[in-house]
Amino acid sequence: MCDQLHRQIAVIGAGNGGQATAAHLGSIGCDVRLHDCNPAQIAPLRSLPFIELTGVRTGRARLALVTSDLRDTVRGAEVLMIVTTADAHRAVAMSLAPLLEDGQLVLLHPGRTGGALEFRAVLEEVGFRRSILVAETQTLVYACRLEAPGRVRIVGEKSFVPVAALPATDTQAALQRLNALFPCMQPAEHVLRTSFENIGAIFHTAVVIFNAATIERGVPFFFYQDMTPTIADFLLQLDHERLELGRAYGMNLLPIADWIRKAYPDSRGQTLCDLMRSNPAYHDIPAPQTLASRYLLEDIPTGLVPYCAFAEAAGLDLPLIKSLIRLGSALAGRDLNSGGRTLARLGMAGWRHTEILKAVQ
Repeated sequence: MCDQLHRQIAVIGAGNGGQATAAHLGSIGCDVRLHDCNPAQIAPLRSLPFIELTGVRTGRARLALVTSDLRDTVRGAEVLMIVTTADAHRAVAMSLAPLLEDGQLVLLHPGRTGGALEFRAVLEEVGFRRSILVAETQTLVYACRLEAPGRVRIVGEKSFVPVAALPATDTQAALQRLNALFPCMQPAEHVLRTSFENIGAIFHTAVVIFNAATIERGVPFFFYQDMTPTIADFLLQLDHERLELGRAYGMNLLPIADWIRKAYPDSRGQTLCDLMRSNPAYHDIPAPQTLASRYLLEDIPTGLVPYCAFAEAAGLDLPLIKSLIRLGSALAGRDLNSGGRTLARLGMAGWRHTEILKAVQ
């Protein structure tokens, strides 16, 4: 059960992950307020007596507040969990800046690549002066899907989720508040670790691009169970560039196959293809029904674009990742570099990799 330190929790974002997070925390005794800026997303939840979890985690939670009023959501909360798409983080930070109170913890769940850096950069842009903690997780704790408003199926729950604060000297203070809520959360050395292990950016974009015609024809398939050996091998080549990026910043990142084994210990197999097909948490996850999905429109600007920005600061080229950005932009019909997480948007325009490392530590 939640102790008194964690009683007041704000969850911002009422999609799959937000409803799962709110229901989980409510079911263990937290006083949870759920917010979404879209009144239509909130409306069906207001009339429900509780949010229900099904799947590998079950339970029901009655929430303290369901609202589109951000001020009521934030007031007095000890922990604010931002469970929106990463391309909304800048707007969320702008909206929260005048409302945040001294001592609060803002957790981007997850931050994707550079989430905490972007959040801090926005606060600096607006002259924010209060004392808060800002942290990010490397991934969402759950693999989950909404079955209906107020009913979330938890397909899988990760056993290992790295967390880092910005700066890294605040990480232990953040985890003191989080570990009673999520025992799976473990410290990472700094936010470059959580950012560079944004595995979704490696998985999602390539699979969508190589299945673009199938998706556009409306032919359903399972995103992971229908993985093929050739595409899995391409993902390994793509991941090689991510691992090189980590080494440029002094880190030995987890290869994607090892990440699956650690996050989902029930996965079986020697090859990446086998691990993806056998992972119980990946079962029956459908592919997107449109190319205009977050797998391109979120994962490229907040995943692959900042990978390339950090690489350039270190004098490193990522040719395969750059090619996916170009192909994804062509399929989306717009330049996904524009508005993406460049170093300028992260408050680090013109910085070298040594300067970036010093800042996050």
